[in-house]
Amino acid sequence: MELTSRERMLRTYRRQEIDRIMMLDTAWKGTVARWYREGLPAGVDWQDYFGFDRVVRVCPDNSPRFPVRVLEENERYQIVTTKWGTTQKRFTALDSTPETLAYSYDSPEKWPEAKAKMLEYHEDRIPWDYLKENAPLWKVRGDFRQLVVWFGFDVAHSHMAGTENVLMGMYDDPEWITDMFETYLNTSLDLCQRILDAGYEFDGIFWYDDMGYKGTTFFSPAQYRELLKPYHKRVIDWAHERGLVTELHSCGFIQPLVPDLCEIGLEMLNPLEIKAGMDPFYLKKTYGDQLAFHGGINAQLWDRPELVLPEMERIIPVMKEGGGYVFASDHSIPNSVSFETMKQIAAAAHRLGKY
Repeated sequence: MELTSRERMLRTYRRQEIDRIMMLDTAWKGTVARWYREGLPAGVDWQDYFGFDRVVRVCPDNSPRFPVRVLEENERYQIVTTKWGTTQKRFTALDSTPETLAYSYDSPEKWPEAKAKMLEYHEDRIPWDYLKENAPLWKVRGDFRQLVVWFGFDVAHSHMAGTENVLMGMYDDPEWITDMFETYLNTSLDLCQRILDAGYEFDGIFWYDDMGYKGTTFFSPAQYRELLKPYHKRVIDWAHERGLVTELHSCGFIQPLVPDLCEIGLEMLNPLEIKAGMDPFYLKKTYGDQLAFHGGINAQLWDRPELVLPEMERIIPVMKEGGGYVFASDHSIPNSVSFETMKQIAAAAHRLGKY
C-alpha cells in the first residue's frame, strides 16, 4: 500500500501498519538554494524530489505587534526591532540564528504593556487568505495539517524577556513567569479555535518549547512540574478534546522530563537531539509504547556520507520497529549538505524505512 502523508503520519502516531516510515525534515533556506545551484530542477520542491512527506503548519500571530523597523542595514546584516519588542541583528547572506541585542519587556514591571497588546484581537492575526487559498489543496494532496500553538518557556525567553531573566524569574518571581505562560497560551488557543470554528480541518497541534541544552535541562524536573507542566497539560487536553494529536519540539537534553510528558498524554517528541545527549534507543525501549519519535539523526554528520549513512543504518531499524518513528535530523538540514549527499541520505532513508 502507498499512503498519503496524512495517512502515514496518523498511523505513525498510532503505531499501526504503514508502507514506510515518515520522512519529514526542515532544510535551511541556504541549503535549498545550494541544491538548486547543484542540480535540483528549477520549480521542483525538494520534498517532492527526495520523496519526503508533506506537513502543513499554520501559526497564528499572538505577538504584541510592536512596530517592526529597520535601524541599520548593510550588505551583511540588518538591525531591526521585532513585533515582540526586541532588537535583533539578522545576517542576510548567512543562515544563522538572529542575535538579540536588547529586550524591551524583560521585567515584571514592563510585562503588562506587552500583555495588553497580546490580548488585542486583530482579524489579520490569522492568515485567512492563505487558508482559503491553500486548504483545499492540502486536503486533496493528503498533507498532514498541524496548528502551531505559540507559548511556553522557550518562546517567552527567546522572543521577549531573555533567557537569564526568565530563568531568574522562575525562582524569584514565578507569578510573572506563569502569567506570561498563561497569556501566551490563552491568546494562541483563542486564535487556533477561531480557525477551527471557521471550518478549517487540522489533524494535530505542534509547539516549540526548547527545555534543554547540552547534557542537561534549563531547570529541574521539580520546577518543570510546578511552573510549566500545567500549561503543557492544558494544551494537550485542549487538542485531545478536539480530536487532534500532539507533537512537541524541544531541543537539548530533556530525558529527565520525558516521564512527565508521557504522563500528560504527549504523543510525539521531536527532535531527539543526539549532540545534546539524547539517547534514542533508551527512549524507544522505555517509552516507545507511549510516544512516537521524530528525528534522532545527528545533523552534524549530514555533510559527511561516510558518517551519516552508517548512523542511519544503526538507528533507523531500531527506531522503526513496531512503528512510531519519523525520520529526520536532530534539528534541521544545514547548508553544508550538498545535493549529491542529500540524494544518498534520501535513498538510504527510503531503503531502510520500508516495512
